Amino acid sequence: GVFAGGADTTDVIDFITIATTATSATDFGNLSVARKAPAGCSNSTRALFGGGETPSNSDIIDYITIATTGNAVDFGDLTAARNTTGATSSPTRGIFAGDGSTDTIDKVEILTTGDAVDFGNLGRGSSRCYGAFSNGHGGL
Repeated sequence: GVFAGGADTTDVIDFITIATTATSATDFGNLSVARKAPAGCSNSTRALFGGGETPSNSDIIDYITIATTGNAVDFGDLTAARNTTGATSSPTRGIFAGDGSTDTIDKVEILTTGDAVDFGNLGRGSSRCYGAFSNGHGGL
């Protein structure tokens, strides 16, 4: 399990080994820019961290390779700077949705770097999306 950012602006990335119990987090590396509460999504290889506050809203997307520790690398940018964003993913696609002022949904292809593209809009206007989930099967 990998965690990045925090309630305060920080560049810390920590990890835990889920298969063990009662372990403390260990240093994984650092985000490219310190941020408060970036949204995260992943596949089995790569984890992405998007948005957050720097202290202003951020459009940064960073990535790490989960199997190796180290600092995050620039992936690209969200379509707009935002925080309080939700994120979810399938094995191939990452989704970042909403914040306190926009209903935009962005998508990225996890295995290739690049800027996010518009995927559509949330159904209920601007929203804070703190949680998002996927079964990873593309809606099947």
